[in-house]
Amino acid sequence: MKKVLILCTGNSCRSIIAEALINAELDGVEAESSGVKASGHVNPNAKKLLEDRGIWKEDYHSKTLDTVIDNDYDLVVTVCGHAQETCPMFPKPVKTIHVGFEDPDGKDFSAFEETYVEIEETLLPKIMVELS
Repeated sequence: MKKVLILCTGNSCRSIIAEALINAELDGVEAESSGVKASGHVNPNAKKLLEDRGIWKEDYHSKTLDTVIDNDYDLVVTVCGHAQETCPMFPKPVKTIHVGFEDPDGKDFSAFEETYVEIEETLLPKIMVELS
């Protein structure tokens, strides 16, 4: 099983959506997500979207980087510019890539749906390439 960390700023929208999509759609890949300045909550629109798509899990939650920094990962993906700029050094060497997505926070539900599709169509194939 390959392990991927999705890193964002608030860990409330993009990274949670990416975590759920990877776990639902990529065989042999397990994802977690975290925020460099975690908000402490999942955006209600992100949760609703994942529930609507049937891939929400109750254990998805906004978490700080210190809760995952010592875990072993095969790949770390930053999905926002701030996380890319402030991506920490991990205790063990790990490959890191950046695939940025516009933050849907504060926008209507359709922005979350667009982000979901962008992550599914752009990020998932890149992860498979990076892990192969």
